[in-house]
Amino acid sequence: MHEWRLIRSGFQTGAMNMALDEALLSAVATGTSLPVLRFYRWRPATVTLGYAQSVARDIDLEICHQAGLDVVRRSTGGRAVLHDHEVTYSVIAPSVSGLFGNSVLDTYRVISEVLQKALRQLGLPAELVAGRPRGGQQHATKSVCFSAPSQYELVIEGRKVAGSAQKRHGQAFLQHGSIPLEMDLTLLGKVLKAEKDAQMAGPLDKVGWLNKWAGQTLTVAEVEACIVEEFSKAVGSRLKNSAPTANELDQAESLRREKYAHADWNMMR
Repeated sequence: MHEWRLIRSGFQTGAMNMALDEALLSAVATGTSLPVLRFYRWRPATVTLGYAQSVARDIDLEICHQAGLDVVRRSTGGRAVLHDHEVTYSVIAPSVSGLFGNSVLDTYRVISEVLQKALRQLGLPAELVAGRPRGGQQHATKSVCFSAPSQYELVIEGRKVAGSAQKRHGQAFLQHGSIPLEMDLTLLGKVLKAEKDAQMAGPLDKVGWLNKWAGQTLTVAEVEACIVEEFSKAVGSRLKNSAPTANELDQAESLRREKYAHADWNMMR
């Protein structure tokens, strides 16, 4: 039996969300925290960039400013994501526990299987696909996270409905991911310069969101509840409601101020 913390952080800025993920990863890596399943929301809606992405090439900053969108760079890889009406999760755990296999790919698979079971519990015909390895893709598919599956990802009728990225620190890992309930494709296309780049039109056709297929409109709370249920089964433990400690919040605030809210980090590519 493994003990886990369940943290629901509510609405935060993009910078604080990324900072808190990193602070919790540090806490788990140093052994001062139990493993964590965290859910969080975005206020304002936010575009996150993968660690290695180019701001100038991959998003339209002026459109982001006009739409009131936050922009923040993740510490994880992958491609740009527009976060708004969605479930956002992070799993932070020791990488040596055996629960998530022996490799990065195993970890993606185990977590994706949990998410698949949760979506099927909601009546959604989610399929798990191996996808393509990260890296080596054309520029058009690099720009938007939901344009094509990578690693083990979830799709419905060929459209990707969950995006995820992972980072390892010491003997712990952070995997965070996005499961849209709704998606504004028009805004997404503008943010990703689809109107100026004809190559982007095809990838945007592969973007999916849960309420496109749901029999009745799903809420964030409903999806989160199913994920908690299936995750608890997978790890063999009830998840204990928790909140970030004072030390974790202090570290997150420092990371927010000095890193994730700082132009040197967000505009570095």
